[in-house]
Amino acid sequence: MSAAQTQNDREKCWGCLESLGLSQRELVLAEALQMEYDALARHRQDKGPANTLPPDTKSSPAKSEPSLPRRVPSPPCNNLQQGVSGSDPMLNHVQPGVSNFSRSSGESHGFSKEPRYILDEWESDFEGTSQLLSKGLPSLDEPPPPVPPRNPIPQNDPFIVHQSSVPRDVNLFTPEVDQPKLSFGDTLNYDNLNDSLSKLNGDWLSPNTSRRVNGDKSGKAVARSNTLPPQIPPRTYFTAQKSTRNQRRVSVDPVSLGSRPNGFGYELFQVSEERDEEVAAFCHILDLLRLAYPCNDYSKNAGFVWSPCVAQDELQQSLGVSIKVTYISSLLLPLVFLLSTQTLVSFEYIQQCLKFDWDIRLILTKRSSVNMELGRTTEDDDTLSTMNHSILLQERPIKQTVTREALTLLLDTFHNEAESFLLSEVELPLHVERLVQSVKACCTSLAAVETPDITAALNQLPACPCRLQPKVQKDVSVLAKRENRVAIVEKLTAAILDLVELYCSTFNANFHTMPQSSRSTAPIQEAGMVTNVLSFSVYAAHRIPITWAASYENFFLSCSLTHGGVELCAPQHTSKQSVSKYLFHLVVWDQRVCFPIQINQLPRESQLTVTLYATPLPPPGGAEEKSKQKRSIEALGWVTMPLFSFRHVLTCGRKLLGLWPSTPGSGNARSSMPNFSQPDSVILQVDFPTSSFEVRFSTPAPAEFSPQYEFSRLDQLSQRQLHDVLHKKSLFWLTPEDRRLLWEKRYFCHVEASRLPLVLASAPSWEWACLPDIYALLRQWGCMNHLDTLGLLNATFPDQECRRTAVQWMDSISDPELLDFLPQLVQALKYECYLDSHLVRFLLRRAIGDMRIAHYLFWLLKDALQDSQFSVRYQYLLAALLCCSGRGLREEFDRQCWLVNILAKIAQRVRDASPSSRQAILREGLEEVKQFFSINSSCRLPLNPGLFIKGINIQSCSYFNSNAVPLKLSFQNQDPLGDNVNVIFKSGDDLRQDMLTLQIIRIMNKIWIQEGLDMRMVIFRCFSTGRGRGMVEMIPNAETLRKIQVEHGVTGSFKDRPLADWLQKHNPTEDEYEKAVENFIYSCAGCCVATYILGICDRHNDNIMLKTSGHMFHIDFGKFLGHAQMFGNIKRDRAPFVFTSDMAYVINGGDKPSSRFHDFVDLCCEAYNLIRKHAHLFLNLLGLMLSSGIPELSDVDDLKYVYDALRPHESEADATMHFTRLIESSLGSVATKLNFFIHNLAQMKFASSEERPVLTFAPRVYTLKSDGVIRSLFVCRHIKTYTPSKGYSYVVKVEREGQQGSTLVQRTFEEFHELHCKLQLIFPSSKLPSFPSRFVIGRSRGEALADRRKEELNGYVWHLIHAAQEVAQCDLIYTFFHPLPRDERAGSVGTVVNALHNKPAGMLHFLILKAALWQSLFNRFMSCQSELWKSNYVIYLIHL
Repeated sequence: MSAAQTQNDREKCWGCLESLGLSQRELVLAEALQMEYDALARHRQDKGPANTLPPDTKSSPAKSEPSLPRRVPSPPCNNLQQGVSGSDPMLNHVQPGVSNFSRSSGESHGFSKEPRYILDEWESDFEGTSQLLSKGLPSLDEPPPPVPPRNPIPQNDPFIVHQSSVPRDVNLFTPEVDQPKLSFGDTLNYDNLNDSLSKLNGDWLSPNTSRRVNGDKSGKAVARSNTLPPQIPPRTYFTAQKSTRNQRRVSVDPVSLGSRPNGFGYELFQVSEERDEEVAAFCHILDLLRLAYPCNDYSKNAGFVWSPCVAQDELQQSLGVSIKVTYISSLLLPLVFLLSTQTLVSFEYIQQCLKFDWDIRLILTKRSSVNMELGRTTEDDDTLSTMNHSILLQERPIKQTVTREALTLLLDTFHNEAESFLLSEVELPLHVERLVQSVKACCTSLAAVETPDITAALNQLPACPCRLQPKVQKDVSVLAKRENRVAIVEKLTAAILDLVELYCSTFNANFHTMPQSSRSTAPIQEAGMVTNVLSFSVYAAHRIPITWAASYENFFLSCSLTHGGVELCAPQHTSKQSVSKYLFHLVVWDQRVCFPIQINQLPRESQLTVTLYATPLPPPGGAEEKSKQKRSIEALGWVTMPLFSFRHVLTCGRKLLGLWPSTPGSGNARSSMPNFSQPDSVILQVDFPTSSFEVRFSTPAPAEFSPQYEFSRLDQLSQRQLHDVLHKKSLFWLTPEDRRLLWEKRYFCHVEASRLPLVLASAPSWEWACLPDIYALLRQWGCMNHLDTLGLLNATFPDQECRRTAVQWMDSISDPELLDFLPQLVQALKYECYLDSHLVRFLLRRAIGDMRIAHYLFWLLKDALQDSQFSVRYQYLLAALLCCSGRGLREEFDRQCWLVNILAKIAQRVRDASPSSRQAILREGLEEVKQFFSINSSCRLPLNPGLFIKGINIQSCSYFNSNAVPLKLSFQNQDPLGDNVNVIFKSGDDLRQDMLTLQIIRIMNKIWIQEGLDMRMVIFRCFSTGRGRGMVEMIPNAETLRKIQVEHGVTGSFKDRPLADWLQKHNPTEDEYEKAVENFIYSCAGCCVATYILGICDRHNDNIMLKTSGHMFHIDFGKFLGHAQMFGNIKRDRAPFVFTSDMAYVINGGDKPSSRFHDFVDLCCEAYNLIRKHAHLFLNLLGLMLSSGIPELSDVDDLKYVYDALRPHESEADATMHFTRLIESSLGSVATKLNFFIHNLAQMKFASSEERPVLTFAPRVYTLKSDGVIRSLFVCRHIKTYTPSKGYSYVVKVEREGQQGSTLVQRTFEEFHELHCKLQLIFPSSKLPSFPSRFVIGRSRGEALADRRKEELNGYVWHLIHAAQEVAQCDLIYTFFHPLPRDERAGSVGTVVNALHNKPAGMLHFLILKAALWQSLFNRFMSCQSELWKSNYVIYLIHL
């Protein structure tokens, strides 16, 4: 075998080994020790008698355990037969008839049709495996091999992952079949573990070596030493029993394994899936929750997505709207309208039609024809809830720990080294070094933790190169006595086993050191009766980075107790220590920490926070310079843990706590889970006192006495003081005096139910003795509005009973309303102390009953996975949602995630490409989307589950030339009668802030409507599908203010007429224009109020849009809460909000103020005061988002901006005066127009790919489908025009298929030129006819030039209509030749001349024309009168 091939085989084998949780270095160390052990065995065999055995080792290990049949599969990397045992190559044979499971056996090319969320049970993939194992293998009666192998014996081996059962990551879908997540892509197969180790031991098999079956083996067996104890018997691994609906879940009880004790009489028990007790209890709750909603209950299992509705008090139009339904059918059948529980007018679609004057289109269909694929089935109900399978599907899976098999391998090595050390007579330093190395390998796999027991045991050994410590044993002669060595080995063994037990109880390991059922339960003692002070011991911080050792000194810990973010007592500090080097780098304190607080004074949700601080090393220099420099203390990491478990039992025993790195802003919401998701996190080892009792915190009953007094019974001073405090609207600004007053007068505050959060936040203590009074107050308080209860779900109120009451009050909220506050409720899950909570149950229960809630909850939880501190919790909650969903819904989520990943890759490639190649790269990438729809017939958009798409219109897709280069996508609607679905996909922008802003504006709009004030707001959807990517709904028939203003030149932002002229162009009639102006007034007022309250900045004219119907709205909310962009030290946004003179021009109807402007001011002030009444709602909504990670909403100061903008302490009159002054300030601001102008200049350099060319004189776009196919075009004549400028127009005769007669349109030469230029932006010049020259030599600008151009234009339009189909049927051409209002109005000269040439002789026509045209018309008449008389026409020109 060549050296290159050997090296390649080694690298492939490491892929299988490293997947077990062991690094290459650790395995090399373990195998090196094993090889030396074998060499020592051969050496002792050569020196000693051949058949002499000690009395305690006469029983052969082979005889003590019968040989079982085994299967040795071929390795996945090549056809080389691998060895079985690292010590006996005679066992390395392959039995005939045994199937070689290679990687290719499970592969299928192309797109997988298997569901990516439903994981088939492993047992189905191994049917018949036992029969394969028995073919061609030695019988049980045959003599066993010389040395029992260490390889596991597969019996329906669950660790061999076949392709059909591989869980798919919903974020990493590719067209090919996904492979298991292993380091080198190798299939996880523990049978290959020993084969790989055999390669490392040097037992490489030649490809030409033949293996015989019936005992004839080539090669010679390596004999074991006759003086050593037998090797560890083989481990046998069995598949966990398949769970059924009738079986009872056992959380961590052992699965029957038939495991054999190792050299220490010790075994590792494999445990079931839910190894964590809290997770197992949560799964049991999920089972009960699902039982309450069986699949045959169609009221909660509709199987499809209902159209969104609005509440009755939010209807924009009265319920008296009449709708005429025309039913066309040859059958006279009764009509049944299935409208769920809502009225027709309450549907959001109907409301949109009423707002924008759209035709309401309804389609009648049978209930049996509705697709109900999203519903749950009986099979879904019969499946037990499980966490681990679903967790594997997520973007940030929980870090896998070391496996049972890998740890067994290391324990075997340690056992061998310990036995070698016990039997050694000479070369003790060598055996000590190898023993220490084996201990280090075990500790490294067990999170690199070195417990004090291991340190103490190793200190009894002499120094060795890998461990040089001053406290080690100096006298080597002590080890000459065997009993001393035995004592050291026993201590090391016990310490390692304790470490394994600690590891299993800390990490998500698939094994345990003892059966769970064998652990006895202790008697219970009530926490309220324990008067002992809280204390614990801190031993050390493990896994200290080497960079810390070189950069810091004097490490110390600060320990604090908190409840709801409030410290319960003064923080306690440890001594300052430096980094020590034992087996690893660690900081050892070994110190006891005592808090000056008794256990009965601890609230149930108390949390212990430990922060690691250090002092940086002084810079190099003299002692005087070092003393002068003041070094600041730096926070390096922190960890928070609850003092009471989910069973309300006080924590006890040894704990390992992973530290979270200290970063700016990490103090808003701190996870109560340790950081084990990062492989290099520093681990803190603490020891809590143990007791023979379980200290349990029981919920006390509410107090019987809790009076309620009238507010008027207080004296005037107290009433005034209490009134001022209650109107602070938020608990963030309560002073200590305010809290004292509120709690003292709490029985007088019932009159305002929404102020309960303020009262509870003033409670002096939440300890066990104070809870009865608090719970009594909570029970007697009037039921709060479900919107006000949001204040009880923030971090200030961790008490479970308080949160349970809040969720109970919130249960009255309707499903449409719940969607409005779902993002805040998902964030509130961070403040729950435990995995199972009433809020979690509430959300899952609503998700089971409504597909739309389940859809948005899925994407919100998936986006929350990006929060590293809370990712583990959100992983479990997302897994719980998938457990509660049916197979159909999980497959739908699968397709959505797949599509989003494809779009994200395309967007990234387009963004990274050069501007000239972006369109080509976009088209190439969209072919992958097309391929996606060729495999998946349909998919729902994450933006809205009601948007059902079946394909993509590649020709209609483009991109925007902004910084993030978002994609403009056009999807084909699954509904054949529906329009295409146009969305914007962004990659590289965090859309969570846009989501929040639009959510707040949507809630503002609902408040206005509830109060009877319709502000005509345009509300569009925006949804984040992951950190840095998401979708935005496109609003049709809308343009940015920049595009409207630049029609009047680059200085159009300084002019007053652009907006009015644009609205007039799109609303030519007087009634249409008046309606558009009315919509503009209301929507502009709503935008002014909303943008001011939220402090929305970066308001240039590309971030404000206007619909042709007059509705104005804002987009792109990258800056809010007053975080304005800066030009140096100058704020870009100087005005309170955007309100410019061109907007006022539309409102006034001209330059002068009118009564409508006063109406506009009154409208703004009324809308502003209505929002001020709900200030506490918006403060609660934003307060719950403080921990979301949005950069511009990270602390209370950001919240203070909204508080100051709402001015809750002022009266309505004062607030009205204030906002009136804001309108005056904004209207008079020159900075806004200057900002628009600068933005216009900056955008001139961009070639706008996203701007589909449009004609400036056409109000809208017309298509072949809307107007009909153009059959012929002919330029009839030219006429002289005087408005808007002097020149000639050309009359074009347009004939269309299927239409009688022809249409005449009038276009100027400049408009023809504009058409040609716009066509050149879309098509290459080779596909377009040549255009007549615009340049004129000399003074030939009169009628002769017009005649010549008429002929040239005739040729141009003829070639244009006979060009390629994509050109001839282009929307630009059909828009150009569509009749405009000016073509249809009588009185134009073209119409006159056309009539004269087509009317019969003898008719008399009177033309009434404006006086300004008299002279020109008279001259025209005199020049052509001879021709007219010849045609027997008489014209009377009457001058008025």
